[in-house]
Amino acid sequence: MTDRIYLSPPHMSGNEMKYIKEAFETNWIAPLGPNVNLFEKELATYSDVKGALVTSSGTAAIHLALATLRVGKGDTVFVSTFTFVASANPVLYLGAEPVFIDSEPDTWNMSPEALELALKEAKIRNRLPKAIVVVNLYGQSAKMDELNDIARRFAVPIVEDAAESLGSTYKHKKSGTLSEIGIYSFNGNKIITTSGGGALISNDEEIVNQARFLATQAKDKAPYYQHSQVGFNYRMSNVSAGIGRAQLEVLDQRVERRREIFDYYKQELNQLKGIHFMPELKQTTSNRWLTTLTIDLSEYRISPREFMLKMESVNIETRVLWKPLHMQPLFSDCQFYKHPLSSEVISEKLFETGLCLPSGTNMSETDQERVVEEMKKIFNSNRKPVYVFNWNKQKGMRAKVQRKTI
Repeated sequence: MTDRIYLSPPHMSGNEMKYIKEAFETNWIAPLGPNVNLFEKELATYSDVKGALVTSSGTAAIHLALATLRVGKGDTVFVSTFTFVASANPVLYLGAEPVFIDSEPDTWNMSPEALELALKEAKIRNRLPKAIVVVNLYGQSAKMDELNDIARRFAVPIVEDAAESLGSTYKHKKSGTLSEIGIYSFNGNKIITTSGGGALISNDEEIVNQARFLATQAKDKAPYYQHSQVGFNYRMSNVSAGIGRAQLEVLDQRVERRREIFDYYKQELNQLKGIHFMPELKQTTSNRWLTTLTIDLSEYRISPREFMLKMESVNIETRVLWKPLHMQPLFSDCQFYKHPLSSEVISEKLFETGLCLPSGTNMSETDQERVVEEMKKIFNSNRKPVYVFNWNKQKGMRAKVQRKTI
């Protein structure tokens, strides 16, 4: 059995032990300490925002963001449907109800047209959402200018879920900085990692301070433990923050490498008919966290799920695209707005036809060549036959159908 090729494994810089050692030598092993403070400062500087709070997970950061916006029981929150469940679960934590918004084809992210339709209907019912969670999928920024313009007209704040897009840019601005609150994830499979962890960033220092208060059990200013509201235990540990500091130092290199990996796949596989890679919106730079593509099912007799199993049989990890949240049993009763400019539900079509390829920055060129070779084998052996008409000279005008494989 050949060595396994993973989808997106952690990639250490080699400098992590320096900061971990400092934490141990100074006995800062608790959830607070110098690494936490410095990681927050360095992350804010990198993102060019006024404040950052590092947390135990990206999900925790979304929960805190919605809590600072006073989302509560009986409220609604509009959420991108084409994403991981962590983008919507915090809505349920707070007793609110998610309303799901379809994707659009240019970015695969939230459709501005569907959002506007949903907000118009919500205003008529006098039930505007408390917040909108816009996800930047697989490293690609959503159409933030259009989404922000629509949200401002209805006075609804946006939480930019940039869990997958740290290091990406939108019109020369860092992903995660284009709305009231931004969210990052440092999970083990992300472009940089702290093992587990996340961050909340904002140019509104009051929001960051309130989130920090809630993340440390909402302890009131008093000479004893006093609590006037519900808080959470969401701070990142000083050891994890040390890992994050070393990872942040190489983030730009990681983005460059992920983009190289994407370019290689595209160069090698673009020649295959019916294979389409995730687009990149003009004036944006995706970190290409995962290389993703769609398969034209009219050209091949294999689905992405079947393709994934075939790759698994040769010890290569791939993954189908996210199953839209409005299709999940957990959210079966929730409202959903499709992209109105298409007869298809864009997010459902992407789920049906899409695939993620191994994209880890520590994969070798040999590994990537192996992935491409196996993919070509599968695609070439699963092409659908086509029918062509050949002229039959002996039979005059009669044409006979000849089956041919492309």
